[in-house]
Amino acid sequence: MSVPALRIRVLNEVPLRADGDYVLYWMTSARRRAYNFGLQRAVELAKAHRCGLVVFEPLRLGYEWASDRLHGFVLDGMVANQRAFSDGPALYYPYVEPQEGAGKGLLAALAGRAVAVVTDYTPSFFLPRMLKAASKSIAARMEVVDSNGLLPIAAAQSDFYSAYLFRRFLQKHLGPHLSELPDEDPLAGVPLPAVSIAQVVARWPMASDALLARDAHALAALPIDHSVGVVRLRGGSEAAAGKLEDFLDDKLARYGEDRNQPDEDASSGFSPYLHFGHLSTHHVFARLAAHEGWTADKLTRITSGKREGWWGMSPAAESFLDELVTWRELGYNHCARNPTTYDRYVSLPEWARATLEAHASDPRPVVYSLEELATASTHDAVWNAAQRELVREGRMHNYLRMLWGKKILEWSPTPQVALERLLQLNNRYAVDGRDPNSYSGIFWTLGRYDRPWAPQRAIFGQVRYMSSDNTLKKLHMKKYLARFA
Repeated sequence: MSVPALRIRVLNEVPLRADGDYVLYWMTSARRRAYNFGLQRAVELAKAHRCGLVVFEPLRLGYEWASDRLHGFVLDGMVANQRAFSDGPALYYPYVEPQEGAGKGLLAALAGRAVAVVTDYTPSFFLPRMLKAASKSIAARMEVVDSNGLLPIAAAQSDFYSAYLFRRFLQKHLGPHLSELPDEDPLAGVPLPAVSIAQVVARWPMASDALLARDAHALAALPIDHSVGVVRLRGGSEAAAGKLEDFLDDKLARYGEDRNQPDEDASSGFSPYLHFGHLSTHHVFARLAAHEGWTADKLTRITSGKREGWWGMSPAAESFLDELVTWRELGYNHCARNPTTYDRYVSLPEWARATLEAHASDPRPVVYSLEELATASTHDAVWNAAQRELVREGRMHNYLRMLWGKKILEWSPTPQVALERLLQLNNRYAVDGRDPNSYSGIFWTLGRYDRPWAPQRAIFGQVRYMSSDNTLKKLHMKKYLARFA
Protein backbone atom coordinates (compact mmCIF):
# COMPACT_ATOMS: atom_id res chain seq x y z
CA MET A 1 0.00 0.00 0.00
CA SER A 2 1.71 3.19 -1.18
CA VAL A 3 -0.82 5.52 0.45
CA PRO A 4 0.02 5.71 4.17
CA ALA A 5 -2.55 3.84 6.23
CA LEU A 6 -2.78 6.83 8.58
CA ARG A 7 -4.41 8.78 5.75
CA ILE A 8 -7.14 6.21 4.98
CA ARG A 9 -10.35 5.72 6.93
CA VAL A 10 -13.16 3.29 6.11
CA LEU A 11 -16.57 4.94 6.61
CA ASN A 12 -18.76 1.84 6.45
CA GLU A 13 -18.53 -1.90 6.92
CA VAL A 14 -19.46 -2.88 3.36
CA PRO A 15 -16.92 -5.34 1.91
CA LEU A 16 -15.11 -4.69 -1.35
CA ARG A 17 -17.20 -5.85 -4.33
CA ALA A 18 -14.99 -8.47 -6.00
CA ASP A 19 -16.98 -8.44 -9.27
CA GLY A 20 -17.22 -4.65 -9.56
CA ASP A 21 -16.66 -3.00 -12.94
CA TYR A 22 -14.59 -0.10 -11.65
CA VAL A 23 -13.36 1.83 -8.64
CA LEU A 24 -15.23 5.10 -8.19
CA TYR A 25 -13.17 8.10 -7.12
CA TRP A 26 -15.63 10.69 -5.83
CA MET A 27 -13.64 13.92 -6.13
CA THR A 28 -15.00 16.35 -3.54
CA SER A 29 -12.17 18.51 -2.16
CA ALA A 30 -8.92 17.36 -3.81
CA ARG A 31 -10.02 18.45 -7.27
CA ARG A 32 -6.86 17.61 -9.22
CA ARG A 33 -4.92 14.79 -10.86
CA ALA A 34 -1.43 15.55 -9.47
CA TYR A 35 -0.17 14.88 -5.94
CA ASN A 36 -3.49 13.42 -4.85
CA PHE A 37 -3.53 10.64 -2.23
CA GLY A 38 -7.24 9.99 -2.82
CA LEU A 39 -6.78 9.39 -6.53
CA GLN A 40 -3.66 7.35 -5.79
CA ARG A 41 -5.64 5.08 -3.43
CA ALA A 42 -8.35 4.63 -6.06
CA VAL A 43 -5.71 3.67 -8.63
CA GLU A 44 -4.22 1.14 -6.20
CA LEU A 45 -7.59 -0.53 -5.75
CA ALA A 46 -8.30 -0.53 -9.48
CA LYS A 47 -4.95 -2.17 -10.21
CA ALA A 48 -5.46 -4.77 -7.49
CA HIS A 49 -8.91 -5.69 -8.84
CA ARG A 50 -7.91 -5.34 -12.49
CA CYS A 51 -10.85 -3.06 -13.18
CA GLY A 52 -11.47 0.41 -14.55
CA LEU A 53 -11.52 3.75 -12.76
CA VAL A 54 -14.22 6.43 -12.88
CA VAL A 55 -13.32 9.90 -11.61
CA PHE A 56 -16.59 11.57 -10.63
CA GLU A 57 -16.42 15.32 -9.93
CA PRO A 58 -19.82 16.78 -9.01
CA LEU A 59 -20.88 20.34 -8.21
CA ARG A 60 -24.07 20.39 -6.21
CA LEU A 61 -26.58 23.10 -5.41
CA GLY A 62 -28.13 23.97 -2.08
CA TYR A 63 -24.97 24.65 -0.12
CA GLU A 64 -24.77 27.88 1.86
CA TRP A 65 -23.30 30.86 -0.02
CA ALA A 66 -23.54 29.13 -3.41
CA SER A 67 -22.89 31.82 -6.03
CA ASP A 68 -21.57 32.55 -9.50
CA ARG A 69 -18.22 33.26 -7.82
CA LEU A 70 -17.80 29.89 -6.12
CA HIS A 71 -19.40 27.88 -8.93
CA GLY A 72 -17.26 29.68 -11.50
CA PHE A 73 -14.01 28.84 -9.74
CA VAL A 74 -14.96 25.15 -9.46
CA LEU A 75 -16.04 25.08 -13.10
CA ASP A 76 -12.62 26.40 -14.13
CA GLY A 77 -11.15 23.45 -12.26
CA MET A 78 -13.44 21.03 -14.07
CA VAL A 79 -12.24 22.32 -17.44
CA ALA A 80 -8.64 21.79 -16.35
CA ASN A 81 -9.47 18.30 -15.08
CA GLN A 82 -11.22 17.43 -18.31
CA ARG A 83 -7.95 18.13 -20.10
CA ALA A 84 -5.84 16.43 -17.45
CA PHE A 85 -7.78 13.16 -17.64
CA SER A 86 -8.30 13.19 -21.41
CA ASP A 87 -5.33 10.92 -22.08
CA GLY A 88 -6.77 8.09 -19.97
CA PRO A 89 -6.79 5.59 -18.45
CA ALA A 90 -9.51 6.89 -16.11
CA LEU A 91 -12.99 7.98 -17.22
CA TYR A 92 -13.63 11.55 -16.06
CA TYR A 93 -17.26 12.46 -15.34
CA PRO A 94 -18.01 16.13 -14.47
CA TYR A 95 -21.56 16.71 -13.25
CA VAL A 96 -23.17 20.05 -12.35
CA GLU A 97 -26.56 19.84 -10.69
CA PRO A 98 -29.04 21.91 -12.79
CA GLN A 99 -31.76 22.13 -10.14
CA GLU A 100 -31.56 21.41 -6.43
CA GLY A 101 -32.14 17.71 -5.87
CA ALA A 102 -31.57 16.77 -9.51
CA GLY A 103 -28.48 14.76 -8.58
CA LYS A 104 -30.30 12.65 -6.01
CA GLY A 105 -29.51 8.99 -6.59
CA LEU A 106 -26.52 9.64 -8.84
CA LEU A 107 -23.84 8.59 -6.38
CA ALA A 108 -25.79 5.45 -5.48
CA ALA A 109 -26.17 4.57 -9.16
CA LEU A 110 -22.43 4.90 -9.75
CA ALA A 111 -21.59 3.04 -6.54
CA GLY A 112 -23.86 0.14 -7.50
CA ARG A 113 -21.24 -1.17 -9.93
CA ALA A 114 -18.16 -0.13 -7.98
CA VAL A 115 -15.57 -2.26 -6.22
CA ALA A 116 -15.36 0.62 -3.76
CA VAL A 117 -15.90 4.34 -3.50
CA VAL A 118 -12.86 6.43 -2.58
CA THR A 119 -13.34 10.07 -1.65
CA ASP A 120 -11.54 13.05 -0.10
CA TYR A 121 -11.45 14.12 3.52
CA THR A 122 -11.71 17.73 4.61
CA PRO A 123 -12.83 18.67 8.14
CA SER A 124 -14.97 21.78 7.51
CA PHE A 125 -18.14 23.13 5.92
CA PHE A 126 -20.87 20.64 4.89
CA LEU A 127 -18.47 18.04 3.48
CA PRO A 128 -17.98 15.80 6.56
CA ARG A 129 -21.77 15.54 7.03
CA MET A 130 -22.26 14.79 3.34
CA LEU A 131 -19.72 11.97 3.37
CA LYS A 132 -21.17 10.45 6.53
CA ALA A 133 -24.67 10.45 5.06
CA ALA A 134 -23.45 9.02 1.76
CA SER A 135 -21.59 6.17 3.45
CA LYS A 136 -24.88 5.00 4.96
CA SER A 137 -26.90 5.23 1.76
CA ILE A 138 -24.73 3.47 -0.82
CA ALA A 139 -24.22 -0.26 -1.27
CA ALA A 140 -20.44 -0.05 -1.59
CA ARG A 141 -17.44 0.22 0.65
CA MET A 142 -16.45 3.87 1.15
CA GLU A 143 -12.96 4.99 2.03
CA VAL A 144 -12.07 8.59 2.79
CA VAL A 145 -8.50 9.75 2.20
CA ASP A 146 -6.67 12.68 3.79
CA SER A 147 -4.66 14.58 1.19
CA ASN A 148 -4.76 17.91 3.01
CA GLY A 149 -1.29 18.59 4.35
CA LEU A 150 2.23 17.36 4.98
CA LEU A 151 1.20 16.00 8.38
CA PRO A 152 -1.63 13.46 8.27
CA ILE A 153 -4.47 14.90 10.33
CA ALA A 154 -4.70 11.62 12.28
CA ALA A 155 -1.04 11.95 13.36
CA ALA A 156 -1.93 14.59 15.95
CA GLN A 157 -4.30 13.29 18.60
CA SER A 158 -4.85 16.59 20.43
CA ASP A 159 -5.88 20.17 19.81
CA PHE A 160 -3.29 22.95 20.07
CA TYR A 161 -4.11 26.38 21.46
CA SER A 162 -1.15 28.14 19.83
CA ALA A 163 0.96 27.97 16.69
CA TYR A 164 4.02 27.66 18.93
CA LEU A 165 2.80 24.40 20.47
CA PHE A 166 1.79 22.98 17.10
CA ARG A 167 5.14 23.99 15.63
CA ARG A 168 6.91 22.09 18.42
CA PHE A 169 4.81 19.04 17.56
CA LEU A 170 5.73 19.36 13.90
CA GLN A 171 9.41 19.68 14.73
CA LYS A 172 9.24 16.43 16.68
CA HIS A 173 6.98 14.37 14.40
CA LEU A 174 6.79 15.73 10.83
CA GLY A 175 10.13 14.43 9.54
CA PRO A 176 9.12 10.85 8.67
CA HIS A 177 6.03 12.04 6.79
CA LEU A 178 8.13 14.17 4.41
CA SER A 179 9.26 10.96 2.72
CA GLU A 180 5.64 9.96 2.10
CA LEU A 181 4.65 12.43 -0.60
CA PRO A 182 1.92 11.35 -3.03
CA ASP A 183 2.87 10.46 -6.60
CA GLU A 184 3.22 13.42 -8.92
CA ASP A 185 0.94 11.60 -11.36
CA PRO A 186 -0.84 8.55 -9.89
CA LEU A 187 -2.05 7.49 -13.35
CA ALA A 188 1.28 7.66 -15.19
CA GLY A 189 1.97 4.37 -16.98
CA VAL A 190 -0.99 2.61 -15.36
CA PRO A 191 -2.91 0.30 -17.74
CA LEU A 192 -6.58 0.06 -16.75
CA PRO A 193 -9.46 -1.40 -18.76
CA ALA A 194 -11.96 0.99 -20.34
CA VAL A 195 -15.37 1.33 -18.70
CA SER A 196 -18.73 2.75 -19.74
CA ILE A 197 -21.28 4.57 -17.61
CA ALA A 198 -23.53 5.45 -20.55
CA GLN A 199 -26.76 4.60 -18.75
CA VAL A 200 -25.86 6.83 -15.81
CA VAL A 201 -24.83 9.71 -18.06
CA ALA A 202 -28.05 9.37 -20.06
CA ARG A 203 -30.02 10.10 -16.90
CA TRP A 204 -27.58 12.60 -15.36
CA PRO A 205 -25.85 14.34 -18.32
CA MET A 206 -22.30 15.63 -18.04
CA ALA A 207 -21.85 19.37 -17.55
CA SER A 208 -22.32 21.26 -20.82
CA ASP A 209 -19.46 23.01 -22.59
CA ALA A 210 -21.20 26.35 -22.01
CA LEU A 211 -21.46 25.77 -18.30
CA LEU A 212 -17.88 24.56 -18.00
CA ALA A 213 -16.85 27.77 -19.77
CA ARG A 214 -18.81 29.59 -17.02
CA ASP A 215 -20.96 31.22 -19.71
CA ALA A 216 -23.06 33.99 -18.17
CA HIS A 217 -26.35 32.62 -19.52
CA ALA A 218 -25.57 29.10 -18.33
CA LEU A 219 -24.70 30.36 -14.85
CA ALA A 220 -27.82 32.53 -14.78
CA ALA A 221 -29.98 29.43 -15.22
CA LEU A 222 -28.72 27.95 -11.94
CA PRO A 223 -30.56 28.78 -8.68
CA ILE A 224 -27.54 30.34 -6.96
CA ASP A 225 -26.62 33.84 -5.76
CA HIS A 226 -25.96 35.86 -8.92
CA SER A 227 -25.20 39.06 -7.01
CA VAL A 228 -21.78 37.66 -6.08
CA GLY A 229 -20.18 37.54 -9.48
CA VAL A 230 -17.24 35.63 -10.87
CA VAL A 231 -13.80 37.11 -10.31
CA ARG A 232 -10.89 37.69 -12.68
CA LEU A 233 -8.89 34.99 -10.91
CA ARG A 234 -9.32 31.74 -12.81
CA GLY A 235 -9.44 28.41 -11.04
CA GLY A 236 -8.03 25.02 -11.97
CA SER A 237 -4.83 23.03 -11.60
CA GLU A 238 -3.21 24.69 -14.63
CA ALA A 239 -3.73 28.19 -13.25
CA ALA A 240 -2.54 26.99 -9.84
CA ALA A 241 0.66 25.54 -11.32
CA GLY A 242 1.29 28.86 -13.04
CA LYS A 243 0.84 30.70 -9.74
CA LEU A 244 3.31 28.33 -8.11
CA GLU A 245 6.03 28.90 -10.68
CA ASP A 246 5.46 32.66 -10.63
CA PHE A 247 5.81 32.66 -6.85
CA LEU A 248 9.06 30.69 -6.91
CA ASP A 249 10.56 32.82 -9.68
CA ASP A 250 9.42 36.29 -8.62
CA LYS A 251 8.03 36.47 -5.09
CA LEU A 252 9.73 33.93 -2.85
CA ALA A 253 12.97 35.89 -2.39
CA ARG A 254 11.08 38.92 -1.07
CA TYR A 255 8.31 37.01 0.74
CA GLY A 256 9.71 37.40 4.25
CA GLU A 257 10.15 41.19 4.01
CA ASP A 258 7.30 42.20 1.71
CA ARG A 259 4.39 39.79 2.26
CA ASN A 260 2.73 42.18 4.72
CA GLN A 261 3.06 45.18 2.40
CA PRO A 262 -0.11 45.66 0.31
CA ASP A 263 1.74 47.66 -2.37
CA GLU A 264 4.42 44.99 -2.93
CA ASP A 265 2.26 42.02 -4.01
CA ALA A 266 4.56 39.41 -2.45
CA SER A 267 1.96 36.97 -1.07
CA SER A 268 1.63 33.59 -2.79
CA GLY A 269 -2.04 33.80 -3.79
CA PHE A 270 -2.33 30.02 -3.29
CA SER A 271 -5.20 30.04 -0.80
CA PRO A 272 -8.16 29.69 -3.24
CA TYR A 273 -6.39 26.88 -5.11
CA LEU A 274 -5.54 25.05 -1.90
CA HIS A 275 -9.10 25.45 -0.66
CA PHE A 276 -10.71 23.91 -3.73
CA GLY A 277 -7.99 21.30 -4.11
CA HIS A 278 -6.67 22.62 -7.42
CA LEU A 279 -3.24 22.75 -5.78
CA SER A 280 -1.69 20.41 -3.22
CA THR A 281 0.51 21.37 -0.29
CA HIS A 282 2.66 18.40 -1.32
CA HIS A 283 3.08 19.85 -4.82
CA VAL A 284 4.09 23.22 -3.39
CA PHE A 285 6.52 21.61 -0.98
CA ALA A 286 8.10 19.41 -3.67
CA ARG A 287 8.68 22.38 -5.99
CA LEU A 288 9.93 24.59 -3.15
CA ALA A 289 12.37 21.88 -2.01
CA ALA A 290 13.69 21.52 -5.57
CA HIS A 291 13.99 25.30 -5.92
CA GLU A 292 15.93 25.49 -2.64
CA GLY A 293 18.08 22.44 -3.40
CA TRP A 294 16.71 20.95 -0.18
CA THR A 295 16.96 17.33 0.93
CA ALA A 296 15.55 15.69 4.02
CA ASP A 297 18.93 15.52 5.75
CA LYS A 298 18.87 19.33 6.04
CA LEU A 299 15.88 19.20 8.42
CA THR A 300 17.29 20.18 11.81
CA ARG A 301 16.60 18.63 15.21
CA ILE A 302 15.23 21.85 16.67
CA THR A 303 12.20 21.12 18.90
CA SER A 304 11.93 24.49 20.63
CA GLY A 305 8.98 25.78 18.61
CA LYS A 306 11.09 28.55 17.05
CA ARG A 307 9.93 29.67 13.62
CA GLU A 308 13.37 30.12 12.11
CA GLY A 309 16.04 27.59 11.30
CA TRP A 310 14.33 24.22 11.59
CA TRP A 311 13.59 23.48 7.95
CA GLY A 312 17.13 24.11 6.77
CA MET A 313 15.98 26.38 3.96
CA SER A 314 16.45 30.08 3.20
CA PRO A 315 14.80 32.57 5.61
CA ALA A 316 12.21 33.52 2.96
CA ALA A 317 11.31 29.87 2.33
CA GLU A 318 11.05 29.15 6.06
CA SER A 319 8.79 32.17 6.53
CA PHE A 320 6.55 30.87 3.75
CA LEU A 321 6.51 27.31 5.14
CA ASP A 322 5.42 28.61 8.53
CA GLU A 323 2.28 29.94 6.86
CA LEU A 324 1.74 26.99 4.51
CA VAL A 325 2.39 24.24 7.05
CA THR A 326 2.26 25.49 10.65
CA TRP A 327 -0.64 27.92 10.41
CA ARG A 328 -2.63 26.17 7.69
CA GLU A 329 -2.43 22.70 9.20
CA LEU A 330 -3.09 24.06 12.70
CA GLY A 331 -6.51 25.13 11.40
CA TYR A 332 -7.17 21.72 9.87
CA ASN A 333 -6.24 20.04 13.12
CA HIS A 334 -8.61 22.27 15.09
CA CYS A 335 -11.57 21.66 12.78
CA ALA A 336 -10.96 17.90 12.87
CA ARG A 337 -10.80 17.82 16.67
CA ASN A 338 -13.81 20.15 17.12
CA PRO A 339 -16.20 19.17 14.31
CA THR A 340 -19.32 20.74 15.83
CA THR A 341 -17.85 23.91 17.34
CA TYR A 342 -14.92 25.09 15.17
CA ASP A 343 -17.11 27.86 13.67
CA ARG A 344 -18.94 28.72 16.91
CA TYR A 345 -18.29 31.43 19.46
CA VAL A 346 -17.95 28.79 22.20
CA SER A 347 -14.76 27.52 20.54
CA LEU A 348 -12.85 30.67 21.53
CA PRO A 349 -10.40 30.28 24.43
CA GLU A 350 -11.98 30.76 27.82
CA TRP A 351 -9.90 33.86 28.55
CA ALA A 352 -11.02 35.49 25.27
CA ARG A 353 -14.71 34.84 25.89
CA ALA A 354 -14.41 36.11 29.45
CA THR A 355 -12.74 39.38 28.51
CA LEU A 356 -14.97 40.02 25.48
CA GLU A 357 -18.12 39.41 27.52
CA ALA A 358 -16.84 41.62 30.34
CA HIS A 359 -16.67 44.45 27.82
CA ALA A 360 -19.72 43.52 25.74
CA SER A 361 -21.70 46.48 27.09
CA ASP A 362 -18.96 49.04 26.48
CA PRO A 363 -20.09 51.92 24.26
CA ARG A 364 -19.06 51.51 20.63
CA PRO A 365 -17.68 54.55 18.80
CA VAL A 366 -20.01 53.64 15.93
CA VAL A 367 -22.17 50.65 15.06
CA TYR A 368 -22.57 49.70 11.42
CA SER A 369 -25.17 47.38 9.93
CA LEU A 370 -24.19 44.29 7.98
CA GLU A 371 -25.29 46.03 4.78
CA GLU A 372 -23.11 49.06 5.52
CA LEU A 373 -20.16 46.75 6.07
CA ALA A 374 -20.83 44.73 2.94
CA THR A 375 -20.95 47.87 0.81
CA ALA A 376 -17.83 49.39 2.42
CA SER A 377 -19.86 52.33 3.71
CA THR A 378 -17.82 53.15 6.82
CA HIS A 379 -15.81 56.22 7.81
CA ASP A 380 -12.54 54.24 7.61
CA ALA A 381 -10.77 54.46 4.23
CA VAL A 382 -8.36 51.58 4.97
CA TRP A 383 -11.14 49.25 6.04
CA ASN A 384 -13.31 50.23 3.09
CA ALA A 385 -10.46 49.44 0.67
CA ALA A 386 -9.99 45.98 2.17
CA GLN A 387 -13.72 45.26 1.96
CA ARG A 388 -13.84 46.45 -1.66
CA GLU A 389 -10.95 44.12 -2.50
CA LEU A 390 -12.90 41.25 -0.95
CA VAL A 391 -16.11 42.05 -2.86
CA ARG A 392 -14.46 42.79 -6.20
CA GLU A 393 -11.69 40.19 -6.29
CA GLY A 394 -12.78 37.49 -3.86
CA ARG A 395 -9.65 37.86 -1.77
CA MET A 396 -8.11 40.19 0.79
CA HIS A 397 -4.53 41.08 1.60
CA ASN A 398 -3.29 38.85 4.44
CA TYR A 399 -2.33 41.60 6.88
CA LEU A 400 -5.38 43.73 6.18
CA ARG A 401 -7.66 40.76 6.85
CA MET A 402 -6.54 40.95 10.49
CA LEU A 403 -7.35 44.66 10.75
CA TRP A 404 -10.62 44.05 8.88
CA GLY A 405 -11.73 41.55 11.52
CA LYS A 406 -10.68 43.72 14.46
CA LYS A 407 -12.69 46.68 13.20
CA ILE A 408 -15.81 44.55 12.71
CA LEU A 409 -15.51 43.57 16.38
CA GLU A 410 -15.22 47.27 17.31
CA TRP A 411 -18.21 48.28 15.17
CA SER A 412 -20.64 45.51 16.14
CA PRO A 413 -23.08 45.61 19.09
CA THR A 414 -21.69 42.40 20.67
CA PRO A 415 -18.78 40.02 20.02
CA GLN A 416 -21.26 37.30 19.02
CA VAL A 417 -22.78 39.56 16.36
CA ALA A 418 -19.28 40.47 15.21
CA LEU A 419 -18.50 36.79 14.66
CA GLU A 420 -21.72 36.27 12.68
CA ARG A 421 -20.79 39.20 10.42
CA LEU A 422 -17.21 38.02 9.97
CA LEU A 423 -18.40 34.60 8.88
CA GLN A 424 -21.10 35.95 6.61
CA LEU A 425 -18.89 38.46 4.80
CA ASN A 426 -15.88 36.17 4.50
CA ASN A 427 -17.75 33.05 3.45
CA ARG A 428 -19.97 34.86 0.98
CA TYR A 429 -17.33 36.85 -0.86
CA ALA A 430 -13.96 35.14 -0.35
CA VAL A 431 -13.07 32.43 -2.83
CA ASP A 432 -11.04 30.79 -0.05
CA GLY A 433 -13.78 31.15 2.57
CA ARG A 434 -15.31 28.16 4.41
CA ASP A 435 -11.82 26.70 4.77
CA PRO A 436 -10.17 25.59 8.06
CA ASN A 437 -7.40 28.12 7.49
CA SER A 438 -9.98 30.82 6.82
CA TYR A 439 -11.73 30.04 10.11
CA SER A 440 -8.37 30.33 11.89
CA GLY A 441 -7.93 33.85 10.56
CA ILE A 442 -11.44 34.92 11.54
CA PHE A 443 -11.24 33.51 15.05
CA TRP A 444 -7.72 34.88 15.58
CA THR A 445 -9.23 38.37 15.52
CA LEU A 446 -11.28 37.32 18.58
CA GLY A 447 -8.44 35.64 20.46
CA ARG A 448 -7.94 32.10 19.14
CA TYR A 449 -4.23 31.17 18.92
CA ASP A 450 -3.32 34.44 20.66
CA ARG A 451 -2.68 35.49 24.27
CA PRO A 452 -4.09 38.13 26.62
CA TRP A 453 -2.69 41.61 25.95
CA ALA A 454 -2.27 44.59 28.28
CA PRO A 455 -3.49 47.16 28.87
CA GLN A 456 -7.17 46.32 28.81
CA ARG A 457 -9.13 48.35 26.27
CA ALA A 458 -12.77 49.21 25.87
CA ILE A 459 -14.65 46.63 23.75
CA PHE A 460 -11.54 44.45 23.25
CA GLY A 461 -10.64 43.83 26.86
CA GLN A 462 -7.42 41.78 26.71
CA VAL A 463 -7.90 40.74 23.05
CA ARG A 464 -5.21 42.19 20.78
CA TYR A 465 -6.13 45.62 19.38
CA MET A 466 -5.30 46.99 15.92
CA SER A 467 -6.00 50.40 14.41
CA SER A 468 -6.13 51.77 10.89
CA ASP A 469 -3.90 54.71 11.87
CA ASN A 470 -1.11 52.39 13.03
CA THR A 471 -1.58 50.24 9.93
CA LEU A 472 -1.08 53.28 7.69
CA LYS A 473 2.13 54.10 9.57
CA LYS A 474 3.52 50.56 9.27
CA LEU A 475 2.55 49.55 5.74
CA HIS A 476 3.10 50.76 2.19
CA MET A 477 -0.46 51.39 1.05
CA LYS A 478 -0.51 54.30 -1.39
CA LYS A 479 -1.05 52.17 -4.51
CA TYR A 480 -3.41 49.81 -2.68
CA LEU A 481 -5.65 52.62 -1.46
CA ALA A 482 -5.73 54.21 -4.92
CA ARG A 483 -6.67 50.89 -6.48
CA PHE A 484 -9.55 50.23 -4.10
CA ALA A 485 -10.65 53.80 -3.42
